[in-house]
Amino acid sequence: MNKSHLIYLASPAWAQALRADLLPWLETVADLGDDVLEVGPGPGLTTDLLRERVTAVTAVEIDPTLAAALTVRLAGTNVEVIQGDASATDLPDDRFSAATCFSMLHHIPTRQEQDRLFREIHRVLRPDGVLVAVDSLDTEPIRQAHIDDVFVPLDAETLGTRLEQAGFCDITIVRAGEFPIRGDQIRFTARKPSSQTPRILRSEAT
Repeated sequence: MNKSHLIYLASPAWAQALRADLLPWLETVADLGDDVLEVGPGPGLTTDLLRERVTAVTAVEIDPTLAAALTVRLAGTNVEVIQGDASATDLPDDRFSAATCFSMLHHIPTRQEQDRLFREIHRVLRPDGVLVAVDSLDTEPIRQAHIDDVFVPLDAETLGTRLEQAGFCDITIVRAGEFPIRGDQIRFTARKPSSQTPRILRSEAT
């Protein structure tokens, strides 16, 4: 992650934007339950939103410096920080009530690695557990913000199929321009099925 991007993601302006924009959506789309996995917390401003609302958060951060700083900052709270690759964890099967990925999937270097992460999230979710995610679309301003940085944006046309292939159902994809979603974002939810879950694969708003 380039330096200017990282500085912004730790700023009061980003914290305010999350509470004004992300939080209202998050509170309406899914019940996160009691034990949440957060993938790629970075400086942890999204972690702060989660830990105020659920019993326990496990935050998996691949960057050693960011993980160390977050461990110190959140010591003694309901957050466990793990430094490592979230696509290959040693976490138990069927543990988490929900998993979240907030504006981090495009930092994964390849589509194949993104798909591996989807499969790992599916593994560690409980049956009927939900994945809730937000990510950036491929727009010129977003590309400019990622100069000298990894930027592999999601394709809204193929995302649903990729999530199905990872094992998810009840997939809802909200694309740019769908009120009140910002024009540079895609937001989606998906559920790990159980034997009692109707297999409604996908619902998309364009």
